[in-house]
Amino acid sequence: MTQWTSLRLCDSHELAERGRAIRFAIDSPQGAGSAFVLRWRGRVHAYINRCQHIPMEMDWSPGQFLDEAGIEIVCATHGAAYAPDTGRCVGGPCRGRSLVALRVEEREGAVWWLPDANAWPAG
Repeated sequence: MTQWTSLRLCDSHELAERGRAIRFAIDSPQGAGSAFVLRWRGRVHAYINRCQHIPMEMDWSPGQFLDEAGIEIVCATHGAAYAPDTGRCVGGPCRGRSLVALRVEEREGAVWWLPDANAWPAG
């Protein structure tokens, strides 16, 4: 099995609370795609950018995943809503499913992704 080292995604200050997410390219068992990392209640969370209702990217515009109130991740296509801290669907056509979470950590003033079998660096 391939082992990946942690990859630096951005400086910590680039992720504002309930602000724009940072997108990054991935490969996964489902093929090439993207993922995103955002800050929610002081912690960073990352998910594969693929709705659990219909497998398509969810952002309204690049990096814009949260609703106007900044409370839920909402798919731009059909309105599936997900909790930012768990990725669990809380409304819409995907109820009971969850986004695929990716491991991230904050250290040394930066946000780091720890690739695994769910998603690894593109290319």
